[in-house]
Amino acid sequence: MKNKTSFIIHALFWLFLLGFFCLGLYLNKEKMSAYAIMVQFGYYGLINVSIFYINYTLLIPQLVKTQKKYGIYILSITFLIVFMGFVKTVLATLNSDIMLARMNMETHKIEPMNITRFAVGTIFSSGFFIVISSLIKFAVDWFGNERIQRNLESEKKDMELQFLKSQLNPHFLFNSLNNIYSLAYQKSDKTADAILKLSEIMRYMIYESNDSWVELSKEIEYVKSFIELQKLRFKDGAAVEFTLNGEIDGQHIVPLILISFVENAFKHGVANDPNDPIKINVIANQKILHFSITNKKNTHNKDEMGGVGLNNVERRLQLLYPDRYKLNIVNSATHYTSELMLDI
Repeated sequence: MKNKTSFIIHALFWLFLLGFFCLGLYLNKEKMSAYAIMVQFGYYGLINVSIFYINYTLLIPQLVKTQKKYGIYILSITFLIVFMGFVKTVLATLNSDIMLARMNMETHKIEPMNITRFAVGTIFSSGFFIVISSLIKFAVDWFGNERIQRNLESEKKDMELQFLKSQLNPHFLFNSLNNIYSLAYQKSDKTADAILKLSEIMRYMIYESNDSWVELSKEIEYVKSFIELQKLRFKDGAAVEFTLNGEIDGQHIVPLILISFVENAFKHGVANDPNDPIKINVIANQKILHFSITNKKNTHNKDEMGGVGLNNVERRLQLLYPDRYKLNIVNSATHYTSELMLDI
């Protein structure tokens, strides 16, 4: 990509100069011979192109970019300008009828140009190509470095997201296996159903959630399956009120964003009190997803509310929904509420 950008910039620059020179030829009332065109635009063009690329490909990369020898660089371009000016002057002397002949605008007669004046002019023309090549070089390098930096930041972001996701799956699996172990230890008839439900959930986590985005409807179904799995832990089922309003079909969301809030409610809250159930509310439209969950706090649970799951999901929100989410946590004496709003 960097080489392509550099090629386009160089091509546009040289095409512009070529067009400018061709316009000069067209506007010149006196027809120039083929040899005169070759001298002015062939020989001198080759010299100017040489100045441009000696500075572009040799002096700047070696003396400025690599070695940081700015004093030697200035001496080098000074020598280059003087040397090429000398070559141009010698060439002009050998072709004085072409290069040292100028039209006097007052008398409209061809008059010879002073060789000293021509030599001074070569310094400015050579300096022009030095300046332009330097500007193009630094512009190409700057845009190239910016692109590299963006790619590195994107790769870093992807690596961090993969790491966060790899944390989330084992975290969920560890908690679910603990729940199934508890059922098995009690020799509960619900153990087989719990294993089947876990397999369905893991299928979603391993296969469907590998995409960057998933359908919101599938994510909601995943949350519902998780709730059903948790209900198997309790003899009389868990007390959960789940309400869904709005339209979830056709909407997309980053996978595994909502589950940590639900898992946190079951892990740290009271899930079997029918008088104070876990309340989950989802409201969705074409622009906003509003998700909230409230649970009664378990006074016997000494673990800190939040933990790995919520820290993980908040970091993923920062990376994937920058300036597009609001997360509000209310930790009262009796209840814990998480409220999330996403621009979808």
